[in-house]
Amino acid sequence: MENDPNPGGASVFQHRSVLLAEVLEAMEPVPPGLVLDATLGGAGHAAALLAARSDLELLGVDRDPDALVVAAGRLERFGTRVRTAHANFAQLGDLLDELDEPLVGALFDLGVSSPQIDRPERGFSYRFTGPLDMRMDPTQELTAEVVVNTYPVDRLTRILADGGDVPAARRVAREIVARRPLETTDDLVEATNAGTPAAVRRRGNPAKRVFQGIRLEVNDELESLIDALDQTIDRLVPGGRVTVLAYHSGEDRLVKERFRRADRGGCSCPSGLPCVCGSTPEGRLINRKPIVASEAEVAANPRAASVRMRTLEKGRRAS
Repeated sequence: MENDPNPGGASVFQHRSVLLAEVLEAMEPVPPGLVLDATLGGAGHAAALLAARSDLELLGVDRDPDALVVAAGRLERFGTRVRTAHANFAQLGDLLDELDEPLVGALFDLGVSSPQIDRPERGFSYRFTGPLDMRMDPTQELTAEVVVNTYPVDRLTRILADGGDVPAARRVAREIVARRPLETTDDLVEATNAGTPAAVRRRGNPAKRVFQGIRLEVNDELESLIDALDQTIDRLVPGGRVTVLAYHSGEDRLVKERFRRADRGGCSCPSGLPCVCGSTPEGRLINRKPIVASEAEVAANPRAASVRMRTLEKGRRAS
């Protein structure tokens, strides 16, 4: 997760890496080789990892071309140890296969970055007037404007409820449809407020959850995450690790379920009893409960408040 106090373009992609020390600790035991940063962003985690481990190389991937430009500059000092690629989660497997190198580690720092949120023209924030865009990759066709102006009520309701945990999802969806066409982020905020009961509005700005749900839909973040984790875990060497930082309950739930399945190997035996079904675990959970940011880190960077970090090690089972 990034932090940009001066929004405006790639040249000001300032960043503050969440759980930096914890990520370095999680990756410390991995063998020498190639590490994948699947959400390179401002390259804060990547730069720290390369500085700490001279025996590692990095493949940095991001959907945002602006982020890649800045990251390449920040990682230039590491020379040929770094390669970058403009790609999405669905392309990770092909990228790794093309490199044909053992994968010893992977990092996913999920969600939208602060530089993206804080640039009004990207349309991610309900706090700024901007177009209904919300694309992490500006070259893709689907935008938030298409979602809010063409999706039927039932589909809108589902993405608001599942992706945004919106309490009054159907009422908000109906209000959005009734106000079409919506053209700006302000239009979406007004529709959200009009469709949200007063009691819900008093608990916090309802637009936050609505924008989150639509953003997840525009960027196919939840479905693509499942494929990305599968591709990554399959390609890790024994002793390799994948660490995921999630900021949304839906994302964290998917990570937890995928890691738990890897830890149990698909075992269907009752919990607490010896396995008799013959399942073979893919790896082991490094932390049974998610790691969260300290009070000091949250005070310094409030956007770290919701982070949940989980790590899986390939090819070994907990004793």
